[in-house]
Amino acid sequence: MLGSFAEADDALQEAWLRVQRADTSEVENPQGWLTTVVARVCLNMLRDRREHAHEMPDPVVDAAQEPEQLAVAKDQVGLAMLVVLDTLKPDERLAFVLHDMFAVPFDDIAPLIDKTPAATRQLASRARKRVQDRPQPNVDVPKQREVVNAFLKAAREGDLEGLISVLHPDVTLRAGSLEVVGARQVAGRASTFRRFAGTAEIREVLVGGEAGFVSWVDGELFSLMAFTVQDDRIVAIHVVQDRAQLAGLVSD
Repeated sequence: MLGSFAEADDALQEAWLRVQRADTSEVENPQGWLTTVVARVCLNMLRDRREHAHEMPDPVVDAAQEPEQLAVAKDQVGLAMLVVLDTLKPDERLAFVLHDMFAVPFDDIAPLIDKTPAATRQLASRARKRVQDRPQPNVDVPKQREVVNAFLKAAREGDLEGLISVLHPDVTLRAGSLEVVGARQVAGRASTFRRFAGTAEIREVLVGGEAGFVSWVDGELFSLMAFTVQDDRIVAIHVVQDRAQLAGLVSD
């Protein structure tokens, strides 16, 4: 719902305080009641976020690469999807997440956003279309890794044409507030990776179930990169470089 581990903790703490203050003696459906409380807290936080937006959502970063863990990773919410969710209006996001991910009926969601069930259904439908239009990754993680490794090799060697060959013509690179679109434009940015390739330590990770890597430069945590691979080409690259955010996502 929030795309931020810290905000999720804050939301649960606020919900718990509300529960402590409330009279729950007549609550017949505790699960539904708690869902309502947490959803309302999240909705308020999403509405307030317009003035305090964080640059990139928090993906799940997993260094494990065992086959059974790769299978679980396929069910994780990828960074590309989290980025799309961040573009939705708060009411759209709540309607979509509660209904499509947690099977909450529209009749129960509608009162949370002061809409009719029909209007709530429409909000979720618009959000669903945006989510479905996002780049869909290749579910074969080893194949994703092959493409990402080819990207890394070309970047280290400063091979512009090699980079372009593994990038989709309409690839999108997002790094904080920066957004670059187009294979040649992204390749031009990615070639700067060569500057620290000699001293960088690279560790392969899964980022929301998709191939990625973490880099350290001179012993300092430098960046997290996530790649969405489709039909053997990279269609999206997401970069996290905020040090405070990185510290919460990556363990040494």
